[in-house]
Amino acid sequence: MAELELRAISKSFRDQPVLRDISLQVPDGSFTILLGPSGCGKSTLLRIIAGLDSQTSGEVFIDGKEVDHLPPAERDIAMVFQQYALYPHLSVRDNLAFALKMRRVPRQVIDDRIAEAAQLLDIQPLLDRKPKDLSGGQRQRVAMGRAIVRKPKLFLFDEPLSNLDAQLRTSMRIELKKLQQRLQATMIYVTHDQVEAMTLGDRIVVLEGGRIRQMDGPQRTYAAPADPFVASFIGTPPMNLWEGTVTAQGSETIFRVGDMILRLPAHLLPTDSTQTTTMTLGIRPEDIALQETPQTLRVEAQVDLIEDLGADLLIHCRVGDLKLVARADRNSGITTGTAVQLFFPLNTLHLFIDNRRYEPTAASTT
Repeated sequence: MAELELRAISKSFRDQPVLRDISLQVPDGSFTILLGPSGCGKSTLLRIIAGLDSQTSGEVFIDGKEVDHLPPAERDIAMVFQQYALYPHLSVRDNLAFALKMRRVPRQVIDDRIAEAAQLLDIQPLLDRKPKDLSGGQRQRVAMGRAIVRKPKLFLFDEPLSNLDAQLRTSMRIELKKLQQRLQATMIYVTHDQVEAMTLGDRIVVLEGGRIRQMDGPQRTYAAPADPFVASFIGTPPMNLWEGTVTAQGSETIFRVGDMILRLPAHLLPTDSTQTTTMTLGIRPEDIALQETPQTLRVEAQVDLIEDLGADLLIHCRVGDLKLVARADRNSGITTGTAVQLFFPLNTLHLFIDNRRYEPTAASTT
């Protein structure tokens, strides 16, 4: 396998910036996810790595060697697209063998690699079928097998599961994760689905507006989002976020937004918080409690709607004109149209100042 390094990659189309100064290191054997909304530049970045597009500036290195001058065929990468791109007139076996035949790989080596890939992907019974005789999931397995038989340095995936139904996507995610662990392969995977990102990757690169917003492991990205965009993009349902004003008042800091007023301990904010006029405060729906405990903030809310998810409920509330979503146990007894008391544990609050995450220091919390 291989290590990938991107140095200050930028890309513009007709003077319109698409990627802005992207620097990134992908360790050997890692599963790295490029995550972001449509138009953030993630697929363009993948195509630059593959050599299908050229960058406006910056450099691409694979195993320490600059590859910008190399065409895609010489970069030793394999790419799996959203569309399966199988040859309809060839059998599965011949689809798997096609690229190797073009490289004049010996017949015995081709047969061995096909057998190995077919076993990994559990497609041995499909080898003599044509693509038209396969389901969507089976076609995607064949597309992955075509990449595996090449034994490339890098595997690149461009939203390969987006054409599958929800149940098949879930099973294919599991199979793809198992496959990466067995191969110990370096994989870069593009998706706009944060569930895919959280379940597949060992590192997530969140892109927005052509820039990297955060590079971290899945749990760190979820638990400590770098800014309000990442906080709102990671998590289902997304984090509750409110931008309001803060005012120091003795041992407390008053956070005010609309009809909601929260009295925060002063130690949660910087020592110069009297100079800070605005702050974004967030809390995830699953962190909101229905019972008061020490170190919580109480909020009076009106229940507008309840979504029954089976295992639990999503409680859609209003605090004045502010919207708020809480996740609750299905036996909580909450009903639509009633008032409810909600509690925000202080240790679950997310604070963003100047659009960046603020972490209280150990000294400030004593």
